[in-house]
Amino acid sequence: MAFLTNDKLLIVGAGGAIGSNMVQSALMLGLTPNICLYDIFEPGMHGVYDEMCHCAFPGANLTYTLDPAEAFTGAKYIISSGGAPRKDGMTREDLLKGNCQIAAEFGDYIKKYCPDVEHVVVIFNPADVTALTALIHSGLKPNQLTSLAALDSTRLQQQLAQEFKVQQSKVTDAFTYGGHGEQMAVFASKAKIDGKPLAEMNLSDERWAEIKHMTIQGGSNIIKLRGRSSFQSPAYQAVKMIAAAMGGEPFTWPAGCYVNCDKCGFKNVMMAMPTTIDKDGVHFTAPEGTEAEMAALQASYEHLQKMREEIINLGIIPAVADWGKYNTNL
Repeated sequence: MAFLTNDKLLIVGAGGAIGSNMVQSALMLGLTPNICLYDIFEPGMHGVYDEMCHCAFPGANLTYTLDPAEAFTGAKYIISSGGAPRKDGMTREDLLKGNCQIAAEFGDYIKKYCPDVEHVVVIFNPADVTALTALIHSGLKPNQLTSLAALDSTRLQQQLAQEFKVQQSKVTDAFTYGGHGEQMAVFASKAKIDGKPLAEMNLSDERWAEIKHMTIQGGSNIIKLRGRSSFQSPAYQAVKMIAAAMGGEPFTWPAGCYVNCDKCGFKNVMMAMPTTIDKDGVHFTAPEGTEAEMAALQASYEHLQKMREEIINLGIIPAVADWGKYNTNL
């Protein structure tokens, strides 16, 4: 089997549902034969390892460990789902303190054991601030660390496809930016349905409001339907993100990235932007939209600032002015 690279890929939280799906997706897509599973729950991780061995992927070289030094040392690519999952009735923000503490430790491990890592994807919620925390603690360059944001856009794409009864891939230029949470900003003024502008599809304001609501509540709806938070879709999208960083097909769904942009007006946050991930890391451009869309994005940015201040006040990250003491790339 041909692989994208032979470099070590570390899956953090490998014993969980997302982590196990990431391992399988990475092997099925041929990212690398050298995959290390890391978790703090040995039976779950051991079980995932055994199941992957039972799949008998040709050329696979799987390992698993409870030891962070063994897991992180030599890792060139990392995906982490190693936080607590969201449960029914919880918002992503409800996970703030505990998961940001996990993210701080995760970043510290990167700085200590694998400072030469190429790219890191953080997918545990609230992803915008867990990823920011990991970036500050890791010492990495901003283009080396991204967070999962694509699901908000794929959920919008699904809703529009179902509304107009077209194949999902026929819905284009419909994205969400800003925070990965209920404050996300939905951008659809440039959207097309099978090539036809959404503005010409006679969608009522009431129905559009319902579609936006269903998009924003897409993750909560999965919990209601399945009794647990999403795991297949975040696993697949995260693996596609890291595959792009390995030199595979560029990833063009929005990703959460570090933004400190005078031109954009957004400073010192991780947020979803129009992005591309490739072998050189993540690159973003400024979103363009209607006055209402830009106002929604500004509101989302202000919400992210508030969450950032919360974790500063909790002592998980330092004040913005002191970030450079932890990470000279910021």
